Amino acid sequence: MIQTKECRAGGSAVRGLVTMAVSWALAAPLWGQSLPGRYFELMEAGSQRVEERLNAEPGATLKSLEEGKPAGAFNPWKGDWRHFPYAILPPAVLYAKKHPSNPRYHDPKMLALAIRIGDLLASEHEKGAYEPRLDSDWDTGLWLEAYRLLESELGEPRRSRWQKAIEENVRLLIEDTRERLDFPWYHSPFIGTSPNHYAWWAALLYTSGNVFNRQEWMDLGARVLRRYAEIEQMPDGYWGEHNRSGPTTGYNHLTFTALALYQEYSQDPSVLPALRRATDFHMNYTYPDGNPVEVINDRNRHWSVNAWGHFGFSHFPDGRRFAEFLTSFFTPESLGMSALGRLAQDALHYHEGPLEPIPQDRERFAHQMQIPAGIRKTGSWVTCLSGILSTQAVNSQFYLDRQGNLSIFHKKKGLIITGAGSKRQPELATFSEKMLGQIFHLPISSRLQMAERQDRLSLAYNTFFADLYVPVPDENALDVRFVISGKGRPAEETRLTLQLCLKSGEWLETGGGKRMQLGWERLELGPQELAGSIRHQGWSLTTDPEASLVWPVFPHNPYSNGPETNIKHAVGALSVPVVLEVKPGKYVRPAERSIAFRLTVE
Repeated sequence: MIQTKECRAGGSAVRGLVTMAVSWALAAPLWGQSLPGRYFELMEAGSQRVEERLNAEPGATLKSLEEGKPAGAFNPWKGDWRHFPYAILPPAVLYAKKHPSNPRYHDPKMLALAIRIGDLLASEHEKGAYEPRLDSDWDTGLWLEAYRLLESELGEPRRSRWQKAIEENVRLLIEDTRERLDFPWYHSPFIGTSPNHYAWWAALLYTSGNVFNRQEWMDLGARVLRRYAEIEQMPDGYWGEHNRSGPTTGYNHLTFTALALYQEYSQDPSVLPALRRATDFHMNYTYPDGNPVEVINDRNRHWSVNAWGHFGFSHFPDGRRFAEFLTSFFTPESLGMSALGRLAQDALHYHEGPLEPIPQDRERFAHQMQIPAGIRKTGSWVTCLSGILSTQAVNSQFYLDRQGNLSIFHKKKGLIITGAGSKRQPELATFSEKMLGQIFHLPISSRLQMAERQDRLSLAYNTFFADLYVPVPDENALDVRFVISGKGRPAEETRLTLQLCLKSGEWLETGGGKRMQLGWERLELGPQELAGSIRHQGWSLTTDPEASLVWPVFPHNPYSNGPETNIKHAVGALSVPVVLEVKPGKYVRPAERSIAFRLTVE
């Protein structure tokens, strides 16, 4: 049997070009169960669910397993079963990895389950049903890891069958990888796919070349991945997807995992500094509930807690604490196949060692990137400001317009105001201006200044610029103030909008005495009805007297190329008209208008 690698202590790698200002006073964090023990518990529970389903559906195919039963039929196997091939790795790791926290080491039942799944994958491949599935190369990567662990246990016929299937899937990536080697940037406008996919093609080529002794595959994969580590990564720790101006946080986890896996197999010293920078980025821009900060993301308005790449974080003491923090949000009942498989990969390659605090453990924390974006944690409050400028990807449904600039999160109330981007929806932009019959909603210049007492984000548009001031909040209240300075002839119409994270089924109260339960019914509440304030789910917002509110507004879904259809993703658009006037002899009119908001929690 191929043995798993010994755990190695990390932490001496270069920290990268990260600017950080923190208070080291800790908020008495209640750290969770140590890793990798929790991984083994989750894998065992997930493997049991998989075995129960396979026993209940002896004729199952990948299609039936991943799509589930017809709508309306009883389905006890709830959860996300996409990427079912990931299910092969948990029993393989449980069987092969010797560890005091793994009671299933060399359990023949785990070996039998992994072999059962691998034979199913081989059969589906031979029928032509495996590769056409979306992102099947990700599945092949985990199948390969299971093969490596169990190779000596498979017997020659099965070993040859699995190897043949895996190699045939890997060969499909060779030409597409080779022809992009010297493209200007590994960004989607150049390479025609997402950078995370290209990184994964290279990682699969390298790891399969390593396992099957194919040096040409290793050379090709290593060439791509070294470029990701040494050239493509920004100093702030992310890999741009659309361009270099800002991150795509969720998919950054995927690119990071590809680099981390390459480092595990190659021990290439050029990769550790890149892993250190990316670890800092993800630690700094993750909310206390484990979800990535959305206002800096150019592809996704929302993303769940991530299981990808924890083992890459685990080279570093604070990274190990970050992996523990993320893992604490997973429960056996919530595990889909993707999370289950990636947690197994995390356990397989995890580097044990001491822990150090992370931003989420601290009472006060602040970080500013080299691009105009930053985050501040003060007690229960987290604010994130983004002045990231980016071109519009008009012909791509996947890249959002960077039209939002402010997010406010509270530890007990969750995300209250979101600055997530959208597409073809200026009504959700922080600022919009109508000129010559056309609406413009993206800033053309910006500057972020973060200071201990107050943060300031400045955004310039065609007919005005705005300074957004966020003073350090107190325990129960946070203030936001926009100061708008006009330039030249005012636009035909200018509006300021905040996206409120309202919840369907919950009650909304206004300063005008209205109380209503939110649902699918469209609400348009004017200044008289709002009367300067709203209250919802234990928080209250004092608004400008001219503010109005529209609910529900469904943002753009990049995967369906249309509005969201799930009301849990709807927002309330709170907007204020910005009235500016020409003053003879004054092209620039400083501080012409001020609009303030006060957010309080009970």
